[in-house]
Amino acid sequence: MSSSSKRPNILLITTDQQHWNTIGAFNSEIETPNLDRLVKEGTTFTKAYCPNPTCTPSRASMITGMYPSQHGAWTLGTKLQEDRHVVGEDFQEAGYRTTLIGKAHFQPLHSTEEYPSIEAYPILQDLEYWREFNGPFYGFDHVELARNHTNEAHVGQHYALWMEEKGLSNWRDYFLSPTGNMDPHETYKWKLPEKYHYNNWIAERSNAMLEEYKNNDENFFLWSSFFDPHPEYLVPEPWDTMYDSKDLTIPKVTPKEHEKNPPHFRKTQEDAPDFSDLYESGKEIHGYRSHHYYEYGSKFKLTDYDRKKIVSTYYGMISMLDKYVGKILDKLDALGLAENTIVVFTTDHGHLFGQHGMQAKGGFHYEDLIKLPFIVRYPGHVPEGRVTSAMQSLVDLAPTFLSFCNVPIPISMTGVDQKLVWLGKKELARDHIICEFRHEATKIHQKTYVNERYKLTVYYNRNYGELFDLETDPGEINNLWDNPAYASLKSELFLRYIWAELGKEPIYMPRIWHA
Repeated sequence: MSSSSKRPNILLITTDQQHWNTIGAFNSEIETPNLDRLVKEGTTFTKAYCPNPTCTPSRASMITGMYPSQHGAWTLGTKLQEDRHVVGEDFQEAGYRTTLIGKAHFQPLHSTEEYPSIEAYPILQDLEYWREFNGPFYGFDHVELARNHTNEAHVGQHYALWMEEKGLSNWRDYFLSPTGNMDPHETYKWKLPEKYHYNNWIAERSNAMLEEYKNNDENFFLWSSFFDPHPEYLVPEPWDTMYDSKDLTIPKVTPKEHEKNPPHFRKTQEDAPDFSDLYESGKEIHGYRSHHYYEYGSKFKLTDYDRKKIVSTYYGMISMLDKYVGKILDKLDALGLAENTIVVFTTDHGHLFGQHGMQAKGGFHYEDLIKLPFIVRYPGHVPEGRVTSAMQSLVDLAPTFLSFCNVPIPISMTGVDQKLVWLGKKELARDHIICEFRHEATKIHQKTYVNERYKLTVYYNRNYGELFDLETDPGEINNLWDNPAYASLKSELFLRYIWAELGKEPIYMPRIWHA
């Protein structure tokens, strides 16, 4: 019996900043035939969450099985230290090949002597460096990386090399300065031909690795990490005109909804809000800005047309990446690997594209930002066509993958083993979610507790907070924090939140003697 028939393979497919309700099987306004195929062939979890609504913390949690407050990469601009234990190390020790294609974002764009980063300038765009470097990198023995979202100036690494290999010697014309020549005023339609888009690169290179695994009869953990639909809102034709905004539901703020919310929520709706009272280092806080404004191209303030066009372009980006997810799934089938491969599709965090009058992401723990699309397929093992509300967190991925592959779970991982839940043999493995966000030391430091019905958000050294009844108020419009009728419930949720925090404390060392 071959090694590949003894243990399952893992294929993790992620997007970046995808709203939970953007799968065609559950939203008739968007077309995602390949994700719909996964829905039909696997189990969809409707209550999956990220541990932080920004990239680096959540992505680090996916490979460590720990919360941001535990692994240390607690916000954007931080670095996941190389001494942190990552799941790829366990797979490698068990004889698996480990590969990451696409976005990593475990390190910041700025490098220092104390905290060096190869995902930073100038190495980021030193193509000679990337011709020679393919790992190891955070438990992956092979990586092919990029950093940019759409036309960002951060383009480089293996993606730029691939474009040159494909014959696009003038690839810089499609990207912004400092290295690119693209007109910064262009919006929505990206003139980059689809065949040179990073979706195609990720699918092509993922499939090449699958062929290599198959030919060598190797077990694998492969992470295909897509960049879209993270803004800026740009997509090649014909995807830029696939959707007409007049046919779409355009999210918007509900009048007076922020009157009961913490003061910084209301400030986002001002033309020129002042958040300086919350700054500690003088650096701005991600997402704390005027959401009446959204600097995009030559635009300084979004018009009604832009607010609608953003949605249609965002949907076009999702439909396009769905095509390339399909190419990877088709390759699994063609190679005869599908039956023995666990496929997980999810994203790192959600997105606001008008909900609550907001755009993009930041320290706002609305369901739009912390809830995720989440599908699991494992033919003959994970039930087909099942939809369940069993709670999932991205911190659960690492221990669950190891459990399925009969690899011991390190005691440092505080995520929950969801194997029996995925197999449909157990109703749930967790009854709550914890989500974190912080900026610097104290001024912005919040945590959210979510159970089967309620959501509680507390802020360090602040008397304000948030309490939502997700059953009667799924849109999170009516904050019950100061409602006296809910005082007893709030106290109970505080206690449950404290229990949850105590429960996620890592136990690094087993007790081996009584004294």
